[in-house]
Amino acid sequence: MTATDTFASFVEHLAEALDDPQARAWERLHFSRFHFDRLIRGVAGEPPAAFRRRLLLERAAYRMVTTTAPLVDIAVEAGYGSHEAFTRAFAKTYGLAPAAWRSHPTQIRIPAPSGVHFHPPGSLRLPARPEERLTTMDLLTSMVEHHIWLTGEMVRVAGNLTDEQLDSPIVVDVDEDHQTIRSLLSRLVGQMGMWNAAMADREYDWSVEEHEPLQSLRDRLAVEGPTYLTHVRDVAGRGALDETFVDALCEPAEVFTYGGMIAHVLTFAAHRRTLVALALDKHGLGELGWGDPMLWIAEHS
Repeated sequence: MTATDTFASFVEHLAEALDDPQARAWERLHFSRFHFDRLIRGVAGEPPAAFRRRLLLERAAYRMVTTTAPLVDIAVEAGYGSHEAFTRAFAKTYGLAPAAWRSHPTQIRIPAPSGVHFHPPGSLRLPARPEERLTTMDLLTSMVEHHIWLTGEMVRVAGNLTDEQLDSPIVVDVDEDHQTIRSLLSRLVGQMGMWNAAMADREYDWSVEEHEPLQSLRDRLAVEGPTYLTHVRDVAGRGALDETFVDALCEPAEVFTYGGMIAHVLTFAAHRRTLVALALDKHGLGELGWGDPMLWIAEHS
C-alpha cells in the first residue's frame, strides 16, 4: 500500500469516525502511532490530529451557517470542552469570534495543503481525480435533465387546472416589482455582480439597480461580466463545480455549489433576456432576435 493509498484510507476512516476522538486509525491501518503520524504529515502537510481539528472546525462553521443550533452545542460537537476554547480556536482560524462570524459568515473552507475539506452535509472528500471531477459536460447534462424533469412536473401540476385556466393568456412577471427594459437589464448585470460579491465575501449594493442609467449599466457590465466569467472559468478549470461556498447575501446565509450557482444564473438570466428581446422588438428594435445562444455559438465556434 502506497502512502497515498494509506492517506485515502485514513480519510475514509475519519469520515466514519470524525466524532470519535478515541478512534485509533493507526491501529486499524496496522501502523505504529509514530510512523502513522509521519506518513500522514508527509502526504497531507499536517499531522492527523491537526487534520481532524481543522475538519471539525469547518463542519462547525457549516453548522453555524445552516442551523440555529446554540454555539455551545456546536462547540461540544466540534470536540471542545468549553465554549471559551472553541471561541479561541475559531477566532484564530476565521479571524472573528463565532458569534460575530455567524452574523457575517465568510467561506467555510480553511486553506489546507491536502485539499481535503468537510463536504456538506456530512462527509469528507479527497481532491477529485480528473476522471471523477464534475465537468462542464456533466453540468450541461444536469441542466438538460433538470429541464426535462421540470417540464414533466409542470405538465403534471397543470392537470389540476380547468380548460379555461389552461387557455387563459399569461402575463409574464419573473420579478416581484414592475418590470421594464431598464429594470431587467439592471438585474441581468446585477445578478452577476451579486454572485461576484457573494464569492468575494462582500456586500452587494442593491440601490444601484434603482432606475439605473444606461452608462452605469455599461460601466458595471464591463467589470462584473469579466469577473463572473473568470470565476466560472476558474472553477471549471479546477474541476471544482461541485465545491461549495457560502452566500452570505442570503437571509439567512446559505451554502451552494459553484455548479448550482452557474445553473441558477443561466436559468433566470435566460428568462430575463427573452423578456428584454421581446420588449425591444415591440419598439421596432428586433436586430437581436430572440438572443438565441445556438446562433451565437455557431458564429463564434
